[in-house]
Amino acid sequence: MLAAAAKKPRTLTTNAADSEPNTMKDAFAKYASYLNDLNEKRERVVKASRDITMNSKKVIFQVHRISKHNKEEVLEKAEKDLAAVMDQHISRLVKELQGTDFWKLRRAYSPGVQEYVEAATLCNFCKNGTLLDLDEINASLRVLSDSTVEPLQINVLDYLLGIADLTGELMRLAIGRISDGELEFAQKICRFVREIYRELTLIAPKMDDSYDMKTKMDVMLQSVIKVENACFSVHVRGSEYIPFLGSEDASFSLLGVPDDE
Repeated sequence: MLAAAAKKPRTLTTNAADSEPNTMKDAFAKYASYLNDLNEKRERVVKASRDITMNSKKVIFQVHRISKHNKEEVLEKAEKDLAAVMDQHISRLVKELQGTDFWKLRRAYSPGVQEYVEAATLCNFCKNGTLLDLDEINASLRVLSDSTVEPLQINVLDYLLGIADLTGELMRLAIGRISDGELEFAQKICRFVREIYRELTLIAPKMDDSYDMKTKMDVMLQSVIKVENACFSVHVRGSEYIPFLGSEDASFSLLGVPDDE
């Protein structure tokens, strides 16, 4: 009798709790849905960032076509292309991220934002000779945002990383301007790049969590040195650069005196 009782199969008892929703299952289903939506959003943001990067590079290439004969034409085309990047691609990014915790996806869109900052600041420098600041860029983003939600704003780190990349493009632009005889413009670029590097050297040591900035500071220093060396070489050995500067005057010298003196 005891053996029969021991072999009696166990059954689960049911009660009113079994008819209620499984709170843990529902909670994890909600987490899964949230993560799936986040991953899908990340993929769309990455795609938008790539498009921003590609089209911003086209703007930069357009600016590098500038010369003393076509400056206004080239800059007008570059500004038109930059506006297209804002309207067609950055607007997609704003639509995806406005009103959300967009900082969670910063790594997904940061490369595109940095490239856009680089292109926008390069155009602004070539046109106005000044640095486009972060507030001006963020003001242009607010126009694309819904006023009822928190707008997407570029953070300081992405802005500074874009500015760090700007110095490399300015170095290439300066070398090109020297070969085209625009020495004053090249010297202006040299002073501008040097000033950016000097200011960032004060900020970079405080950015302990940014490996990218530390790497770009090294590259930036090389850009500054290349521009300085190019400007110095033309100034000291100016007569050797006459064929490149478009001067047919044999007595021409960047030192301000004829070579035979």
